[in-house]
Amino acid sequence: MACIRMLEWITSEAQMLEGISALILTFNESPNLRRTLERLTWATEVVVVDSFSTDDTLAVARSFASVRVVQRPFDTFAGQCNFGLDHVRTPWVLSLDADYVLTEELVAELRSLQPAPDVAGYTAAFIYCIHGRPLRASLYPPRTVLYRRELARYHNEGHGHRVQIDGPVQALRARILHDDRKPLDRWLAEQNRYAVREAEHLLKTPVGELNGADRLRRKVVLAPWLVLLYTLFGKGLILDGWPGWYYVLQRTLAEMILSLRLLEEKLKS
Repeated sequence: MACIRMLEWITSEAQMLEGISALILTFNESPNLRRTLERLTWATEVVVVDSFSTDDTLAVARSFASVRVVQRPFDTFAGQCNFGLDHVRTPWVLSLDADYVLTEELVAELRSLQPAPDVAGYTAAFIYCIHGRPLRASLYPPRTVLYRRELARYHNEGHGHRVQIDGPVQALRARILHDDRKPLDRWLAEQNRYAVREAEHLLKTPVGELNGADRLRRKVVLAPWLVLLYTLFGKGLILDGWPGWYYVLQRTLAEMILSLRLLEEKLKS
């Protein structure tokens, strides 16, 4: 069962939330980007912040009339996002990763949104896909994807980043597909880089300021085993066949890499 169905979007008479630009960070995202952009033809504009990709990412982006590409050497995710916000011209921003694909239901919900003046943003949950095959569940959390540009700013947190919204944030009902098609060797390299930053964050942050999951990670040996059991049985991914096993093993390996980085720092101290 594929996550992506080819759809014909009829936008000429649709009443969208006024003034939405999509914001996407890219670096060598050609395996994903076209599927994401095909679902954004309704947007006022798509701002792609590219970190000087060396594959076909720029050619894919520029093949869509609504896309405007700006480039910046990568330093941090927050730095890239804030740079992108400075280039957005509309009141609302739809912040997406290059492997986020909007569902028909989510686009319909955006068309019907009538936010109150005090609503600053919206979160969305995700359907996680493995090579186009949807899973029944995942560990991927909801995130704030739609917000008023003037009320948002990004800051770094561990290996990733978080947007700070100055005002109430509500939840969208429809979900987004997370469908990363990049090869496994790319994923492994990224997880190693992420683990270095995450280990530094976990060790420098006082334990009392960490959430429950990060406190378990600080104990080094518990997290990989708990993730294995929780995703396989607690989330029911054992019922999703090989795609479920693929996700379970990915998440377990990611936690093992982080545990090794934490252990390495403990042994060096």
